[in-house]
Amino acid sequence: MTSPPGAAAFSSDGQGANAATGVLLSHGFTGSPVSMAAWARHLADQGYAVSLPLLPGHGTTWQDLARTPWERWYESYDGAYQQLAGRTDRVVAAGLSMGGTLALRLAAHRPVAGVAVVNPGLTIDDPRARYSGLLKYVLRSVPAIGNNIKLAGQDEGAYSRTPVGGVHQLMRLFRDTTASLPRITAPVIVFRSAVDPVVPESSMDVLRRHLGSGLEVVPLENSYHVATMDHDAPLIFDRSHQFIQRISAGAAA
Repeated sequence: MTSPPGAAAFSSDGQGANAATGVLLSHGFTGSPVSMAAWARHLADQGYAVSLPLLPGHGTTWQDLARTPWERWYESYDGAYQQLAGRTDRVVAAGLSMGGTLALRLAAHRPVAGVAVVNPGLTIDDPRARYSGLLKYVLRSVPAIGNNIKLAGQDEGAYSRTPVGGVHQLMRLFRDTTASLPRITAPVIVFRSAVDPVVPESSMDVLRRHLGSGLEVVPLENSYHVATMDHDAPLIFDRSHQFIQRISAGAAA
C-alpha cells in the first residue's frame, strides 16, 4: 500500500524568538500525519520548533498496525520528545484522538510545559472493545473509523479497516494513561467537538475527574472527530498558538 500524500513525518527547526519552544504533535489511531499537517505547518509558521512523527504501524497497512504494540507508538513519540527537548528550552505536547492520549501520557512522565489535545481518547463505547484481546483471533478487522469530518472533501488518509488487534493495544494504552493522569502538573487545553461519534464523552469525564481545575476546555461547535481538518481548524490553530505563547512567556519570565 502506498502512503497517502502528506503521510510522512514533519519537522521544523523554528525561527526567531519562538524557536526556543518546541511543539510535539501526534496523529491518531489508524491515521497518519495527514490529519495534523496543517496544524504543524501553522505552528512552524509562527516560528516554533515542530515535530510530527509517523507512528509505528501507521502509514502502511492495517495489518501492520494489528501487529504493533502500543508501547512502540509511545516510544516513537517519546523519542521525538527527547530530540526536540535537546534543542529547545521547553516542549508542549499535542495530539489528536489517540495522539492526544500519547500527549497526556508523556505529560505524566516528562517535564512538558503544556498539553494541547483535540478529542483525546481514554474510553471506548463499543462493548466489544473489552474483549478485543480474544476477538482478534477470530475477527481480524472491523469497519474503518477514519474520515469522521463534517467539512466536505477532506481525507485524512486513514486505513480502510480497523484492526481488532490494534483496538486491544489501544485499550491497554487507555488504561495505562488513565492511571498516569494524576501525575500531570502542566496546564492542559482540550479542544472538544460537540458531535464526536468516535471518542465518547466518557473520555472527557475521565479527564475532568483527574485534572479538575487544571483543565481548559474549548468547545468546537462545527466539527466532528477529526477537527484538525474540519470547520473549526482555524480556531484550534489560533487558540493553541495563544496557549503556547502564554506558557512560553511564563516560562521565560
